[in-house]
Amino acid sequence: MAAGVAMEAAREVRVGLIGYGFSGATFQAPLIASVPGLRLTRVCSSQGERVLRDFPDVQVVADPGALVDSSEVDLVVVATANASHAPLARQALLAGKHVVVEKPFTITLDEGAELIALAEQRQLHLSVFHNRRWDSDFLTLRQTIEAGLLGPIHLYEAHFDRYRPNVRGRWREQDLPGSGILYDLGAHLIDQALVLFGNPDCVNCDMGVQRDAGSDAADDYFHLTMRYGARRVILHASSLVLQAGPRFTVHGDTGSFIKHGMDPQEAALMRGERPGAPGWGVEAESLHAHISFVKGALTVSGKAQSLPGCYQEYYQRVFDAIAHGKSLPVTAREGLAVIKIIRMAMQSHAQQRSVTFE
Repeated sequence: MAAGVAMEAAREVRVGLIGYGFSGATFQAPLIASVPGLRLTRVCSSQGERVLRDFPDVQVVADPGALVDSSEVDLVVVATANASHAPLARQALLAGKHVVVEKPFTITLDEGAELIALAEQRQLHLSVFHNRRWDSDFLTLRQTIEAGLLGPIHLYEAHFDRYRPNVRGRWREQDLPGSGILYDLGAHLIDQALVLFGNPDCVNCDMGVQRDAGSDAADDYFHLTMRYGARRVILHASSLVLQAGPRFTVHGDTGSFIKHGMDPQEAALMRGERPGAPGWGVEAESLHAHISFVKGALTVSGKAQSLPGCYQEYYQRVFDAIAHGKSLPVTAREGLAVIKIIRMAMQSHAQQRSVTFE
């Protein structure tokens, strides 16, 4: 472990957060604050009044350098625009800090590989915030598949559709490096698919701009197919879906899993609710998946009660990794695997062909 951040006997990991936009304010800061042993000490933001209203005990700084160089910070969380992930993470690693990067990890493969090499060289923890591994519906689906209730999976379809007909003046929706729905929502869907099935044989993707937003808009639609032999994994996101269909449609040799609706945790965080509150992460019964499967001479059909979602588990495991030497919840290499699929998808669309995984 690097000097200055050895935590073998630590009871507390001090956290510095860079960025207090949607991700920093809605996800990172509240989830960090929910984990015993993590203490938010510094926030780098131009919205000082907002930060102090939410967390009056932290120190607000204007310069990321002042945060990463602080002796009161052991872990730096980067929750800024995608294009700044790599340089800020590099700066923090060079300062001897552990690092969490909001998804997507980086924009390019070379950036991610460089950060991984630097973290390994300095014996520092580097993780990517792929929080939707702890969605209620995904946890339920993963357990269903791992229990073998559906048999070998031959069709997996996941949607992340929204109705946002107006392009907003945010960097995520402008034609900038690392912007667009593939890097944003696609990163979630790809990570979940890789958790379940590993690397595909090849990738085919169609993507584009469907909203009337001029030439400066980022992609707002994609339809991505990942092939695994005879299995097909279809990942889809659109910004012009007023009435959404199923979130997950999964078919195997012996069963099917159909799920509507989204995990409730993001909406709860936006309302100011926090992990640990009664009913945290619990989906409404009306949103529970419909599952059917064959077991011997029996055919079983009904609702599968959703497991509670638990985004706080990500930061609990980050703390355990730093303080107690346990494994990270998401490794940087796993984060880089998502970037590889994104880059393959972009190549597939540009060349109008399937791209083989190398």
